[in-house]
Amino acid sequence: MAKPKTQFVCQECGYISPKYLGHCPNCGKWNTFEEQTTRKENNSLKSTRRMDFNGKKSKPELISEVSYDKENRFETDSDEFNRVLGGGVVPGSLILIGGDPGIGKSTLLLQISGQLGKKNQTILYVSGEESASQIKIRAERLGVEGKNLYLYPETDMGAIKSAIDELKPDAVVVDSVQTISEPEVDSSIGSVSQVRAITSDLMSIAKTNGITIFLVGHVTKGGAIAGPKTLEHMVDTVLYFEGDMHHSYRILRAVKNRFGSTDELGIFDMQESGLEEVANPSEVFLEERLKDATGSAIVVSIEGTRPILVEIQALITPSVFGNAQRTATGIDRNRVAVLMAVLEKRAGLMLQNQDAFLKAAGGVKLNEPAIDLAVAIGIASSYRDVGTNAAECYIGEIGLTGEIRRVNRIEQRVAEAKKLGFSRVLVPKNNLQGWKVPNGIDVVGVSTLSEAIKIALR
Repeated sequence: MAKPKTQFVCQECGYISPKYLGHCPNCGKWNTFEEQTTRKENNSLKSTRRMDFNGKKSKPELISEVSYDKENRFETDSDEFNRVLGGGVVPGSLILIGGDPGIGKSTLLLQISGQLGKKNQTILYVSGEESASQIKIRAERLGVEGKNLYLYPETDMGAIKSAIDELKPDAVVVDSVQTISEPEVDSSIGSVSQVRAITSDLMSIAKTNGITIFLVGHVTKGGAIAGPKTLEHMVDTVLYFEGDMHHSYRILRAVKNRFGSTDELGIFDMQESGLEEVANPSEVFLEERLKDATGSAIVVSIEGTRPILVEIQALITPSVFGNAQRTATGIDRNRVAVLMAVLEKRAGLMLQNQDAFLKAAGGVKLNEPAIDLAVAIGIASSYRDVGTNAAECYIGEIGLTGEIRRVNRIEQRVAEAKKLGFSRVLVPKNNLQGWKVPNGIDVVGVSTLSEAIKIALR
């Protein structure tokens, strides 16, 4: 028997140290080291040959001779969920869903499990946090039928693998991965070693048997999924379920997807009967907008393949203290600072002694450059205390010299604005070339920031 070896592992990043450290030199966190006991394996008995998921030894092959099966996705009844995954669920994929406590992760997966059960898919719902009766109560409230849906409250990984071998389901839900324990790993539940070993076992099960596995992951105070970063590296898809606890709308966003785009998002409305899809999110984001409000500007943003109209609100007030504040919600704060500098230098707005507070209404996060013009118009509107036209929206990227630069997919953006009843849209002048402007909406091309402000604020 090999002699046990003691080591200390950081629970945030997985850094291993031979002695206890209060401060992790790798991730910079404090008091994250935990003692673990390992046994050194006999190298003479350990094979160094790499094996594939079917247990066969791998060998070099010409890429032209590699055979593969085309991915056959199966769709759920939720168009929003299908969109985020890239068109449906890929059999044999490992999907990780993270989000704040109480945001609705279990509700979402229970509804998806019920939908897959109606399509004659066998689902195994493994719960390490709730009893079967608790899940049953939620299922009745959500109207989820029990057809082909098996509940299994268990935290032992060995028992879970036995249940999967016996039941042979089409999909497995593990809620949550931090509550499952691997008996062969000598460390506490939820530790780096435990999570890594469990995810490795589940990945082998998914790839070998073609079973889709959904993992629920806890998040830290900073919003990242708890556990080692290798957890996100090992899975095929990472989804974040976001939203404000004080609002009913929830946003499902993909930050990693081996089978589709990472720019897609799905929007849901949390009701008493469960999560309902929001087919037209633009109306949701604009429904509470005040007419003739100052500091309000509408932008047509592209999220994945979907155009969304979002209201950007700006409040500019004289600074009381020495340094002016720059606060932004849903918009990059550094982008706001750059745009305010351009407004001051190129448009003549004295903003250095003004506090600026900006937000994207509805809780959505906007990252693309096409929102620059709407942000600048909102800041100028609030600074001059002049309202913008309620039937007007703004699209364009702003350069440091004050020019309005072209953006992509302008036809789709303008069509979405027309569909929602907007009568005029300001776009980069260079975007007017090469396409026919649709009837029923006035498309105005602007080339400089000063020109856009004059037109928007009359």
